[in-house]
Amino acid sequence: MGPALVEGPVEVVLADGSVRRSERPVVALCLCRRSRLYPFCDTSHRRRSRPTAPRSGRGTASSRPG
Repeated sequence: MGPALVEGPVEVVLADGSVRRSERPVVALCLCRRSRLYPFCDTSHRRRSRPTAPRSGRGTASSRPG
């Protein structure tokens, strides 16, 4: 899951009552909670490893006839 893009400037109040601000014209808010800059996105979601099992309905190069 990627970030939510919001027109800035924004002010976000976190659950503990702390406030985070950004003056940028467009702000990416983290939805996956992996960001070290939470609540702002630092693209940590891109580093998530993908499952190694092949997707159903798709063959691999070794399963093709030939």
